[in-house]
Amino acid sequence: MSHFINQNFLLDSKASKELYHDYTQSLPIIDYHNHLSPKLIADNFIFENISQIWLAGDHYKWRAMRALGVGEEYITGNATDKEKFIKFAESTPSMIRNPLYHWTHLELSRYFGIDELLSEKNAVNVYEKTSALLQTKEFSTQALLNKMNVEVVCTTEDPIDTLEHHISLQKTDFNVKMSTAFRPDKSLFIGGDHYNLYLDQLSQAADIDIVSYSDLCSALQNRMDFFHANGCRLSDHGLEYIPYEVSSHQEIERIFKSKRFGGTVSKKEEQQFQTALLVFLGKAYHRLGWVQQFHLGAMRNNNTRMFNSLGPDTGWDSIGSYPIAHGLSRYLDALDSTDQLTKTILYNLNPSDNEIMATMIGNFNDGSSKGKIQWGSGWWFLDQLDGMTDQINILSNMGMISCFIGMLTDSRSFLSFPRHEYFRRLVCNLFGNDIKNSLLPNDIKLIGGIVQDICYQNAKSYFNY
Repeated sequence: MSHFINQNFLLDSKASKELYHDYTQSLPIIDYHNHLSPKLIADNFIFENISQIWLAGDHYKWRAMRALGVGEEYITGNATDKEKFIKFAESTPSMIRNPLYHWTHLELSRYFGIDELLSEKNAVNVYEKTSALLQTKEFSTQALLNKMNVEVVCTTEDPIDTLEHHISLQKTDFNVKMSTAFRPDKSLFIGGDHYNLYLDQLSQAADIDIVSYSDLCSALQNRMDFFHANGCRLSDHGLEYIPYEVSSHQEIERIFKSKRFGGTVSKKEEQQFQTALLVFLGKAYHRLGWVQQFHLGAMRNNNTRMFNSLGPDTGWDSIGSYPIAHGLSRYLDALDSTDQLTKTILYNLNPSDNEIMATMIGNFNDGSSKGKIQWGSGWWFLDQLDGMTDQINILSNMGMISCFIGMLTDSRSFLSFPRHEYFRRLVCNLFGNDIKNSLLPNDIKLIGGIVQDICYQNAKSYFNY
């Protein structure tokens, strides 16, 4: 039986196949947002087995296994790596129609040449074959990036990070560019129980005693300058929504000092503080020439019992329902009104916000650069066939799909890069079927150029890589 992931996987028409094989298949990958470990890249780390590189930290897989009745012992618990992989393999046939089923087999094929369906029948053989390969230098972290033709990876770091691994990698002859994105979320969450502890860490990193809001801004600017000097050109924020509650500088100082010296802040005061700090950060990004990113709409850490047991980013997050439009519009307008709105990428997790995002970007695309304000690719729960198709179709109808900067992995896994192939096949199929149905001209060269822009060239130009 022919493996269902063959050379024409997801490609329905002659034009789709031509667009993919002739125009996008061999393009390099620019992965401008992910959560890979810079240390593992800089150290050119070699994993012992497939569980360590593929299952550890992957909350997509963890959620699926839990839903199928697999105990936590085989997910984050004390079972051996081999036992965990066997449980995952046993679960895989029941993941039919979940994107994990496609990703699993695509990754086994592209990295390890395994073109058979994963199940309990071949679990041990697959574990042993892949683990043997992973222990060779041809499967080190740097080799894996080269294997997938990755040109750029952009990791994500907190302002207190030393960037030591980015700095050390720059001194080597590794041919993949690794940069970072500045993620100051912890400085915004003034309502949190551990806020002052974080400020102490930021104070130490910036060598500035933070006792006022002005000190906080100085410390963040200090770290932005440090990040910029070491190649950072992006920021990122993971927020439920962007608040917009304007208040005076004196009021923000009062709110900050109340928290800093043991007091509490109300929800309104938290929003006032976050508004002021986001505007400060946005203006700083513009001055530095950075791109700012906003990931909006996740409802995190819903399961208190499991959060207390396992911590964050372990699979207990879902789509939230928040008021996105007003605060986002007022924030972007506050920066634009003084011509200090930098390039911006907006990601939504709730699909009900799709049309809001598609039209919001048009309010602030001022012609200063192509696609200055971007609606980012389908994110997290939406980076699957239907989610990405909806995003592309809505952007096509309400914006300019030809300006779109395409896919990113947003992943912690070194085996996730075939998701770019997944996206490219989807894009080529959409455009190819439009040609087939006479919705687009039968001009492969024209359409092929646009598809290449979406899959690679627009991102390269947008980030000046």
